[in-house]
Amino acid sequence: MEKRPTYNLKVAVVILNYNGLEHLQNYLSSIIDYLPPYARLFIADNGSTDQSVLYLENHFKEVTLIRLDQNTGYAGGYNNALDQIKAEYYYLLNSDVEQESDGLTALVDFLDTHPKYAACQPKVRSLTRRNEFEYAGAAGGWLDQLGYPLCRGRILGTNEVDHGQYDQVEKVFWGTGAALLIRSEDFHFAGGFDADFFAHMEEIDLSWRLQRMGKHIAVIPQSVIYHLGGGTLNYSSPRKTYLNFRNSLFILLKNERGHVLLWLLVVRFFLDGVAALRFIALRDTGNFMAVWKAHMSFYKSFQKMWKKRKSFLQLLKDHHIQERIALDGRYRGSIVWDYYIMGRRRFSELNINEKREKKLSKNL
Repeated sequence: MEKRPTYNLKVAVVILNYNGLEHLQNYLSSIIDYLPPYARLFIADNGSTDQSVLYLENHFKEVTLIRLDQNTGYAGGYNNALDQIKAEYYYLLNSDVEQESDGLTALVDFLDTHPKYAACQPKVRSLTRRNEFEYAGAAGGWLDQLGYPLCRGRILGTNEVDHGQYDQVEKVFWGTGAALLIRSEDFHFAGGFDADFFAHMEEIDLSWRLQRMGKHIAVIPQSVIYHLGGGTLNYSSPRKTYLNFRNSLFILLKNERGHVLLWLLVVRFFLDGVAALRFIALRDTGNFMAVWKAHMSFYKSFQKMWKKRKSFLQLLKDHHIQERIALDGRYRGSIVWDYYIMGRRRFSELNINEKREKKLSKNL
């Protein structure tokens, strides 16, 4: 990691597609229209069964198409595709993203001048309500003390209107998988995405590992993209519920400090039980069963995830990297308590240590 390799390609813009013909028809042109000359666009097709590949071959010959044999999800699909691409930076974009300008250059300029940063994201607005932040990333991802994700501009299911309140460059805990610029060497050194996640929250797991390596992640609000959301799975889908509940536990098991992990898992099991009971009260059998299946999968995969935890620690040790404990973007409160009990719906309403925030901004 000490000596940076040289690359013929500066930025590989990589869109993972699975049966996303409609998204390609609606949004791909905006990506191509604002593609800088130093970047090249790749579409990695994750074993689609619709007409996506034929459409690309007939209408976008300038796109480099990577065909993957089967759908291995967001995590596995990107891992397989990026193994075939050599570039200094990867810009990972969802297929349901629209651009109105060249937002990539601001991201690249930031990483070019900040070598301690592994990744950065743009500001993410809603494609259908364009003055609001979008669920998947908003103005940068945080994580509370119980391992629940939140964003500057989005807490749980509440999206704020964007009126410039989060327009400063900031360190964050995680960068959104909807639009993430990442150094290729850091991506591969950290092990890429965890393919066992399949989809959802794998970017939080990767971001946590990057921070443990001593790297930082930033949001660059001067760059803006518009995201439809729910392009992989609808936000209310039981399948999404299953992946989110299971993968959230995976993240904690793989990354949380040992002396807090046990009590944290106990608390999370209790809160997941409360969520399951709420689904029963709402007569939502599908999502209730999704929570149940998520826990069954977690228990079944416990040993495998524990081995991954130990393997990453060994990786740091083998390369003489001191694990960083004080992480950026970690909220020491409970977002569940704040949201449901205290009625705090905006990021600015949270009790975040202002001195710490000023220090983080100063050290960018």
